[in-house]
Amino acid sequence: MQQPQRPYPGYIERVVDRIRRADPPPMSSPFDGASTLHDRLADVVEGDGDALLQLSHDVHDHPELGFEEHQAVQAVANLLVDRGIEAEVGAYGLDTALRATTGTGEPAVAVIAEYDALPEIGHACGHNVICATAVGAFLALHELRDDLDGSVELIATPAEEGGGGKELIARAGGFDHIAAALMVHPFGMDVADHPWLGVRQVAVTYRGLPAHASMMPFLGRNALDAVVLAYTGVGQLRQHMLPSDRVHGIITDGGQAPNIVPERAAALFYLRSAEPETLTVLTEQVQAILESAAAATGTDADITWDPCPAYLPVRNNRPLAARYAVNVSDRARQVLPRGVAPETFAASTDMGNVSVRLPAIHPLLAIAPPEVTIHSPEFAEWAVSERADAATIDGAIGLARTAADYLADAELRSAVSDDFAAEGGVLDVLGLLS
Repeated sequence: MQQPQRPYPGYIERVVDRIRRADPPPMSSPFDGASTLHDRLADVVEGDGDALLQLSHDVHDHPELGFEEHQAVQAVANLLVDRGIEAEVGAYGLDTALRATTGTGEPAVAVIAEYDALPEIGHACGHNVICATAVGAFLALHELRDDLDGSVELIATPAEEGGGGKELIARAGGFDHIAAALMVHPFGMDVADHPWLGVRQVAVTYRGLPAHASMMPFLGRNALDAVVLAYTGVGQLRQHMLPSDRVHGIITDGGQAPNIVPERAAALFYLRSAEPETLTVLTEQVQAILESAAAATGTDADITWDPCPAYLPVRNNRPLAARYAVNVSDRARQVLPRGVAPETFAASTDMGNVSVRLPAIHPLLAIAPPEVTIHSPEFAEWAVSERADAATIDGAIGLARTAADYLADAELRSAVSDDFAAEGGVLDVLGLLS
């Protein structure tokens, strides 16, 4: 049997080589943060290492889809309870969300966990590592809670892979009192501030008239023709989209039988863009294409936007991202600044919806070689490798130190607020996407 054609490897090889030769200077931060606590936080995380890696591997070995992460959330809760920490499972009205708090008063910092998996390929996005790094950071901060000037929340969120758990938590008020939110995401390199695109989904169902495809096709109206025309129109749009835009789709229903003019056909598209405003423009363009396909074929179009919550682009807070980069620099990690890794290597996450409500970071954490793509079976294997285990400890230390820095340093907090305001401040997420 003929195998699929292998992609040309030269581009990725050149990109990887360019990144390795770039050798940018280490990132720096003008703030002291909670430097007196940094060594102690690292010691606590390393002391918890066995438990954190057991959690990471347990979540990896039992992949669960979005909103079905019952074993994962219970594993997190059990670890917290073992340390004397009250864990609220079913927080924010979501069965597989979790909330835990340590410290007292304001400001409050959130450390974000994820633990959902992908169909068939499991933890090919490394959410088991995200889960363990967040829990590790929270446990370390809990151990030093008497030395913190504020409080820390662990917010464990379901359904990042298409369900929008963080947006649902935000709508339930889960972030209303949070001053800053932190998490890391596994990747093939360490990057402090990498672009993550906003994404919307649009489902379209075309309805026509059935007829015998040979005897009386002129009495039918072909819904599949409408889908094909819409798919082709989206393809023709690609030449004129912004370089950072992406549109991709599938046909979910192509008709009933070849000798029946299809009465019903359907498709699902994802639209991605780097800015909220450009995502809105792309939305309008695709809406026009879907409507035009119906008009051209004499069919009716049922167009449904965002059957799951839309994801906005991530707005990484630069002062916080710099603190994170500094905080893992002693862990033999060279965290790249923005622009070294190609910005076309961009996906989407519901952390974007958090980042436009309050200051947030979403740095990349290297657990695999840079040529290994996320959402692949190979990346799923790397997610429980020795390299991923080391990254779990490093990421937990980086998050714990950065959270403590924010709570301890008023000048850092001021810079974080100024950067957030300069980038547009709080966005009306629901109004923007209506």
